[in-house]
Amino acid sequence: MNLNAYGYGPAHARRWILVDVGVTFGSLDTPGIDLICADPDYLIGEQIDAIFLTHAHEDHIGAVGLLYPRLQTKAPIYATPFTTELVRSKMLERGVDPRWLKPVALGGTVVAGPFSVTYVTLTHSIPEPNALAIETPAGMILHTGDWKIDPDPQIGGPTDIKGLTALGDRGVLAMVCDSTNVFEEGESGSEETVKQGLIELIAEQKQAVAVTTFASNVARVKSIIEAAELAGRSVCLVGRSMHRITDAAKAVGILPRNMEFVNEADASSIPAENILYLCTGSQGEARAALARIARKDHRNVSLHEGDCVIFSCRIIPGNEREIFQLQNSLADQGVRIITPRMVKDPIHVSGHPCRGELQRMYQWVRPEIAVPVHGERRHIVEHAAYAKSLQVPQSIAPRNGSLVRLAPGKAEIIDLVPAGRLYLDGKFLVPEGAQGINERRKLAENGFVLASVVIDEAGDVIDGPVVVVRGFSEADGRLADESLDELDEAAENAVQKMKRKTRLEDDLVEREIGRALRKACDSTFGRRPMIDVTVLRS
Repeated sequence: MNLNAYGYGPAHARRWILVDVGVTFGSLDTPGIDLICADPDYLIGEQIDAIFLTHAHEDHIGAVGLLYPRLQTKAPIYATPFTTELVRSKMLERGVDPRWLKPVALGGTVVAGPFSVTYVTLTHSIPEPNALAIETPAGMILHTGDWKIDPDPQIGGPTDIKGLTALGDRGVLAMVCDSTNVFEEGESGSEETVKQGLIELIAEQKQAVAVTTFASNVARVKSIIEAAELAGRSVCLVGRSMHRITDAAKAVGILPRNMEFVNEADASSIPAENILYLCTGSQGEARAALARIARKDHRNVSLHEGDCVIFSCRIIPGNEREIFQLQNSLADQGVRIITPRMVKDPIHVSGHPCRGELQRMYQWVRPEIAVPVHGERRHIVEHAAYAKSLQVPQSIAPRNGSLVRLAPGKAEIIDLVPAGRLYLDGKFLVPEGAQGINERRKLAENGFVLASVVIDEAGDVIDGPVVVVRGFSEADGRLADESLDELDEAAENAVQKMKRKTRLEDDLVEREIGRALRKACDSTFGRRPMIDVTVLRS
């Protein structure tokens, strides 16, 4: 969930530009939360001259519609045409006026306050990836965004080596650079090799084929479509993201505007040996197309014994459980699973630079300072050390919230600013420590107990206490969703032991019943559930 800020000038009059405003996704640790983004509180009220987007991956653009209103700014948002197309739809979905979104030509330059920002063409796993050459009176910073070096990227131009070398000749103060594959030797590989691998693999299949990959990798999508056509198969797009990305690519001319696909409702009428389903859900996402096919609850698409699913992707760390469950579900139905590790020729390559590519980038740019970003802590620390080994004079290993002074003087971390997370909880952005999310975690782990009792104005018990539980199992495995004797008895004893005067105070009654139920739940079930006690007066 990238959000980078570059400031110039004294603290009391600092001018800022932002680079990328992305999201990450919820997990089992954040029940009910789909999207998470950085908290921009530190920047609210600051002079933001512009927002620049490097490319259209969700972790770089997904929070534009969420955070733009929160920033309380009217700063223009700059992006190249394909990224603009996708961001505009996201802003409209969130009810944000897209008039602040300004398309920039590939290689274009934008002046914003004391900053002059030039887009530099790179290659990655999505169309129009760019580095940003950020010129300031104090020096130039190259912000790489996500990148790799692909000599034959299928879509778009190759890495602008001449442009990068020219920047290095002029002098680059700092390079803020992708760290994702810093532990991998060599180079990440070309999409051309993947295309050839897919052509051969798909041609070998005898029944229906489904291929899943990241929808944003338009070059991969194009290669899959070409491989299908060579194998005599029509292509059916399955999943909203596949349609959204291909529509955007056609709108800006990256894919042919007349490219057509088989409608989901018509695909079942095509012989199995002549159809290829191009599906979302490569990471096991429960609501994505492939998971619904695996559960047999997709309204139009189904797979059968002998069909195959090709995973043209990698497993993102943290998604192993969901992906393996998905693959097991498909295998249980007789569907063959093919992953990159199972075939000789490549059917996936990374979109991020390995050590060999990092070395070449540093040789071209020759920065005075290396600032690794985009990776876990271990990646950033390793990248900082690797840059030093490549004779970069200074290297900084920042954390989330690090305020780094690049000039004047020696580069150093001078402060740690607030850098929390915001969770999209339904319609609202809430802090990561929001009470509702904490309660959901507790409910998921230990269940819920509700107790109610009716007491009159004299302190006599008119009805109850009645105890109801949720999320408990009895010894035989049945759901314990009615009152349980042990808990009923504990609540009743607690009320009976109270003095009449005590029963006249709601908070005291709630506290005593809650304490008794907490103790009984622990001793009887070994659980510490959320407990809610309601006192009614008659």
